[in-house]
Amino acid sequence: MDRLGAMAVFVRVVDEGSFAAAARSMRMSAPSITRAVAGLEDHLDTQLLVRTTRRLALTESGRRYVEDCRRILAEVDSAEAFASGAFVRPKGTLHVTAPVMFGHLHVLPVLGEFLDLHPAVDARTLFLDRVVHLIDEGMDVALRIGFLPDSTLRATRVGSVRSVLVASPDYLAEHGPLDDPEDLVHHDIVAVTRSQSPTVKWSFGHDQSDGPTLQPRIVCNTIEAGLRAAESGWGVTRLFSYQVHQAMLAGRLVRLLPEREVPDVPVHLVHVDARHTSAKLRAFLDFAAGRLRTRLDTIAEAFAD
Repeated sequence: MDRLGAMAVFVRVVDEGSFAAAARSMRMSAPSITRAVAGLEDHLDTQLLVRTTRRLALTESGRRYVEDCRRILAEVDSAEAFASGAFVRPKGTLHVTAPVMFGHLHVLPVLGEFLDLHPAVDARTLFLDRVVHLIDEGMDVALRIGFLPDSTLRATRVGSVRSVLVASPDYLAEHGPLDDPEDLVHHDIVAVTRSQSPTVKWSFGHDQSDGPTLQPRIVCNTIEAGLRAAESGWGVTRLFSYQVHQAMLAGRLVRLLPEREVPDVPVHLVHVDARHTSAKLRAFLDFAAGRLRTRLDTIAEAFAD
């Protein structure tokens, strides 16, 4: 097997977690998969994988080498796409990731418009409420909410969102107003978190000072559940402006303590800073940035101080 082919096999074995699974996904025989990895190890004169009866584990050399393999294979794909014209006209599969609710509300409609304009492009989405590693998970572009760490990724800012304290009108009619963060200790709290901590603390104001320690009445591990709980009058919750925008417009939620909100959080489209950027990605970035800015500007206007 050629060196690049062996590298591809090695990466697939690591991703699948076993030789047998890699063989199935690549439609190759198990012995050929084993020979390919063994050939790489012989060529490099080093062990890449530790094989046990239960699992595979990368050696230190293997961990470094698998990332190099991913980069080299991506460069090869890029070169082939460039030669075939994929860098001249948008075509191929575009892989997009975003947080679940933002993906449903905003990325998916924009992506649909983009596909209507470019019939030679199709798309795959991965909507998850966690940071997705673009290279490891085969993504072209990600929508990120929050301050970005220093990295080699290219980022295009498309707007911002803010954390908003909300409750339903029925809840406030029954439990009374909320005039200060300290008043939260007298209210039912709907916390949206995956943390196992029995308490939550929310920060307030431009100095982001901590409010009181709160004991939630109900803890939800998804944004949708927390939103529905607040709309149903089960307590006060804190979510991003884009998440509560429609419920506020419909009168199902009321914004609380707007003068004590923390500074806005940026929203970016990010992608790998590759030597060549495919036409499909370049076209999507240009198209999506404009559409998303318009959407986020509309939401920001509704929450203007």
